[in-house]
Amino acid sequence: MTTMTSAVTLPPGPTAPRAVQGAYALTQPLRGMRRLKERHGDAFTVNVPIFGHAVVISDPAEIKQLFTSGPDLVDNLEVNLGRVLGPHSMFALSGGEHKRQRKLLVPPFHGRRLAAYEQIVEEETLRELASWPDGKAFATLPSMMRITLNAILRAVFGAEGAEFAELRELLPPFVTLGSRLAVAPISKKGRFNPWRRFERMRREYDAIVDRLIAKARPDGDDVLSMMLQTRYDDGSGLSRDEISDQLLTLLTAGHETTATTLAWAVERLRRHPTLLAELHDDDGKLLDATILEVQRTRPVIDLTARQVKQDGFRLGRWTLPKGYAVLVSIALIHDDDAVFPHAATFDPHRFEGARPDLYQWIPFGGGTRRCLGAAFATMEMTVVLRTLLREFDLVPTAERGERWHSRGVAYAPAKGGRAIVRRRSTGGDS
Repeated sequence: MTTMTSAVTLPPGPTAPRAVQGAYALTQPLRGMRRLKERHGDAFTVNVPIFGHAVVISDPAEIKQLFTSGPDLVDNLEVNLGRVLGPHSMFALSGGEHKRQRKLLVPPFHGRRLAAYEQIVEEETLRELASWPDGKAFATLPSMMRITLNAILRAVFGAEGAEFAELRELLPPFVTLGSRLAVAPISKKGRFNPWRRFERMRREYDAIVDRLIAKARPDGDDVLSMMLQTRYDDGSGLSRDEISDQLLTLLTAGHETTATTLAWAVERLRRHPTLLAELHDDDGKLLDATILEVQRTRPVIDLTARQVKQDGFRLGRWTLPKGYAVLVSIALIHDDDAVFPHAATFDPHRFEGARPDLYQWIPFGGGTRRCLGAAFATMEMTVVLRTLLREFDLVPTAERGERWHSRGVAYAPAKGGRAIVRRRSTGGDS
């Protein structure tokens, strides 16, 4: 049970000035987290740009307590992705308004409706795989980006024709710029800065969404059509601004992250030939476990966060003051041998026949702010990898694993998940 008290008790941490700690966080993000844990323990206090004073945690019990605490105690960060995704984004909302909108947006991403999108994902995968070179090394990340973007534009935006083509051209640089601005302490003031370009692109995006809303069919299966039909308890619907922000949120949260995980999957599979052979005779269970293990060992987002809303919030061993951020390090708990035995070993069999604890395996975050599109992303990854392994043999490699490379928000394989593939002579039958 969470208790409140006025005495502040913070974990130890570095004492360097904020600017120095911020430079360290930017230049040594993952390695720096591991070094801080080695030096200070599984919880430590930092002072960095954007987050300010923050406590980083990786203890399973403390993470569970954080995720299950109510919004009156801990809630959304005051500085969040809403500044790039819009004030109606799920990332920007808190308290009752967050709960109210989340209730409306959950149904399109589950059950029968989710299964209906599988065909779209397979079609886009086959379209992209047709361009893959046989026997020649290439980076798979660009392909995965195109697959996930096209699938989201069709399944979520309901885009086709001119709007589909325009969004395909606009969104990749738009999302890339937004990802960089989200983690860079750059003011919106000043005539010549990246925010001006971002705002121009945002206006172009909004104009396309307006046209999609005008064209949407009441009986459409895409998420946009369902958004237009859904109603709050008082009978009102989502506004145009809410729809525009939420569509951008769904795309941003589900496009680059899913594509990057797929590139990491290729990178991992090529270095585990025995697993590759097993997957060709798989009934689906090992593939499911492999996706879970890729996300455990190569989480593309390292932090999920909350902000303390009441003075004296008791979190496990610590008592935190109002305004402090609490950052959960996904990589640190995923790398913990006490949580995942032999954590440094890539072993999908650990998840065969067992679902992960969602307070310990947390690539999608957790609690009431867990990623809304987690089920959609999992479906996408399953369909893409299943189709890839049906159509191609991935050529194994003895090369060292690819390094982590920060793309702003997501961590990608430094060489883009390079692959050499051979088209399967069986014509697609495994």
